[in-house]
Amino acid sequence: MASFNKVFLIGNLTKDPELRYTPQGTAVVNLRLAVNRRFKTKTQELKDETCFITVVVWNKQAENCNQYLQKGSPVFIEGRLQSRSWEDNAGQKRNTVEVRAERVQFLKSAAKPATEASGEELIADSPTETEWLEESEEKAHETEG
Repeated sequence: MASFNKVFLIGNLTKDPELRYTPQGTAVVNLRLAVNRRFKTKTQELKDETCFITVVVWNKQAENCNQYLQKGSPVFIEGRLQSRSWEDNAGQKRNTVEVRAERVQFLKSAAKPATEASGEELIADSPTETEWLEESEEKAHETEG
């Protein structure tokens, strides 16, 4: 039976990257990503839903993420789902599913720079899935004609 494991995500970091190194000296960073989805209910009311996802990035790409990204940074992630298990300090078996990044693309922030005095959070809105798909379709039609 054939299988396919590919993930594409656009979202914003919910906190600063967490860079660390393995005992062998390999860089690894965890990115906590918020991915928004806007949809209409049966009553045509617009609703927003946010999914929080952990993305694991390795090697030089991990170091670049740590250097250039911060809380609120918009990113495009291409990768695959990966599951892992471990035993916590209390002896409980834990499992998680996360995204193993193959490519991280830094996106230009649409947010205005926040000042410390204003108390604003620097979080840019990522396009909704529908907007992203519509833009992709428009670009496809432009190349056809």
